[in-house]
Amino acid sequence: MQKSRHSGAQSVSVSFDGPHVAVIMDGNGRWATAHGLKRSAGHEAGLRTAREIVEAAVREGVGTMTLYAFSSDNWKRPTPEVTALMRLFRRALLGEAKRCLENGVRLTILGRRDRLPSSLRHTIEQVEALTASGTRMHLRVAVDYSARDAILRAAVAMRGEPTSREQFSEMLARVDHDRLPAAEVDLVVRTGGEQRLSGLLLWECAYAELLFVPKMWPEFTAEDLADALEDFRGRNRRFGLAPEQVAS
Repeated sequence: MQKSRHSGAQSVSVSFDGPHVAVIMDGNGRWATAHGLKRSAGHEAGLRTAREIVEAAVREGVGTMTLYAFSSDNWKRPTPEVTALMRLFRRALLGEAKRCLENGVRLTILGRRDRLPSSLRHTIEQVEALTASGTRMHLRVAVDYSARDAILRAAVAMRGEPTSREQFSEMLARVDHDRLPAAEVDLVVRTGGEQRLSGLLLWECAYAELLFVPKMWPEFTAEDLADALEDFRGRNRRFGLAPEQVAS
C-alpha cells in the first residue's frame, strides 16, 4: 500500500507492503490475577508478548501493525495503575527504538498527547524521529486513543467543507499525530475473550475481518499470529460486491 508522508511543502512516498493488522491486547490484568500476581506484572508480561508479536509480524510480511495499548477511557482506572502504565510505555519506547531501527520498522504513536507526561511526550518525539526511515513495517501504538473522539476532531477540523474519503483519512491521521494517511485495517485480532472493538480505528475498520481469541494477551504467541494470518488469508473478502463479481 502506498502512502504520503508530508513534511512542509514536500510529500515523500512511503511503501509498506502487506496487510494492516490491528491488535487489541486485552487480558493482561486478568492473566496476572489468575496467576496470583499484581496487575503491573500482567502489563510487564504483555510488553514481552508485544515484542515477540512485532518481531513475528515482520517475519510474516505484515505491512502495518497497530497495537491498542491505552484507550482514552483507561484514564478512569486506579491512579497507581495508570502511573505505572505511563512509566512502562516510556521504558518500552526507549528499549525498543533501537530494535525497530535495526529491523526497518517505523514506529509512530497515535492518539492525544496533551494528557501524557512531558517526559513521555519527549520520548515519543525522539523515537518517531529515530525510526522515521523504516520501510519494512509500520508499527503504530495507540495511546490515549479514542476513534470516536478522533473522528469528531477531524470533522471539526474539516469545518464542514466537501471532502473525499481519502482527504478525511488524511485529516484523521493528522489529528492523531500520524504523519501518514490512515491505512485501511485488514484484520483485527482481539485477545482476552471479549468480542468488541472498544473504539479502535472505527473509520479504518469498515471492512476489516475480525478474529476474537480466548487467550489472554500474555499467552498469545507468534504461532497464534501465524494462525490468525492464515485464517485471514482464507477468508472471502467482497467489499460490498456480489460473490460472482469477486470470483470473476
